[in-house]
Amino acid sequence: MLVVSVQTLRMYERRGLIIAQKSAGNQRLYSQSDIERLKCIRTSISKHKISIEGIRRIQSMVPCWENVQCPMEQRVECPAFAASDAGCWTYKHKTNVCAGRDCLHCKVYLLAGDCEQIKSLVHHQTSRLSETTDDLQKGK
Repeated sequence: MLVVSVQTLRMYERRGLIIAQKSAGNQRLYSQSDIERLKCIRTSISKHKISIEGIRRIQSMVPCWENVQCPMEQRVECPAFAASDAGCWTYKHKTNVCAGRDCLHCKVYLLAGDCEQIKSLVHHQTSRLSETTDDLQKGK
């Protein structure tokens, strides 16, 4: 069982760590995926001593541009691609492939709620960066 106060849930929502689905009566509804996301957040804070800002930065490392097939010309204009302070779902997307998408059900948001998946994605990105750096040093 996960015990999280209403105030904490609202704060996580304001900080962009979670997106709450709302009922017709404007009540917040949480799915099993949301519960797993909350477990990841709570473990990161309590066990690993990662701050909320740290969690936001880690979530920003999920390569959204790869998961939504964002073309390079749109990436350079996208604040989520340029910044590293929050997950892509926290930005307003007006003119790229994410414009009009429902972030609550977006693959990127769902991936960023799974601690193990985040670790795998970040490892994949750093491995690719390392390979690119090695290629540049070898003159390829």
